[in-house]
Amino acid sequence: MERRIKMIGLDLDGTLLTEKKELLPYTRQVLDKAIKEGILVLMATGRPFMGIPEELRYYPGIRYALTSNGARVLEIEGEKVLIEHLLPLERAKKALETLSKYDTLQEVYFGGQAYAPEDKMKHIGRYHHNPYMWEYLLTTRKPVPDIREFVEKQDRDMDKIQGLFADMEERDAAWKELSQQEGLALVGSLGYNIEINASGVNKGTALVELGRMLGIDREEIMACGDGDNDADMLREVGFGVAMENAIDKVKEAADYITVTNDEQGAAKAIERFALRGGELC
Repeated sequence: MERRIKMIGLDLDGTLLTEKKELLPYTRQVLDKAIKEGILVLMATGRPFMGIPEELRYYPGIRYALTSNGARVLEIEGEKVLIEHLLPLERAKKALETLSKYDTLQEVYFGGQAYAPEDKMKHIGRYHHNPYMWEYLLTTRKPVPDIREFVEKQDRDMDKIQGLFADMEERDAAWKELSQQEGLALVGSLGYNIEINASGVNKGTALVELGRMLGIDREEIMACGDGDNDADMLREVGFGVAMENAIDKVKEAADYITVTNDEQGAAKAIERFALRGGELC
């Protein structure tokens, strides 16, 4: 019988990577098996392209990357942009103005690169509540003196905005205010952040759009995730897998709930449902 799964979209934080941001050997073995069997494996992340760990950004056999929650999808060789749904500049500036009312570390993503204010990066622990994320941010963000001034100078539409909050009550207030602005899609994959894309942008629609470009039906696409920005993806694809550590919203959207990311649940689900001899074969 022909294999059902031809493409697999994988979230990174809380899904493919452990809590310590590690890619473990068994997971590597399963990814290698899937690639060898001709399955298109790709990262489907809220991170910018340059925020994907290098070991995965240029993983042998991985040809595509879905980044910034689906705002930018690339063919990795040559970094050719296949799908681009950008946040219009004026809406982005208004959203940044709202975020600036609160105690936030604001990030802007342009062309696959994230930029953050250098003064706030010096106090990363105040805004990133997970210490395992600190090195990631400090090594992948380009510091700028003033984020809003930087955006003015760029004078172009962007992939995404992210605000990291010191105080959760302020996050709630900012979310309420931002949700009243037109043309924005809001998610919060970390629980203490707000990610802002153009309206209609999410991992699910981008993954299905890429599949269509490559001649793969949505029913032949599998996805694994755990956070707020993964719920649409699991609903959109043919077979959605939630991690045991996923939020309830994601579990409700899933066809199957695997074990936690620290137990390599994504790899176990791939082996069970996507590889030759698995349940969906």
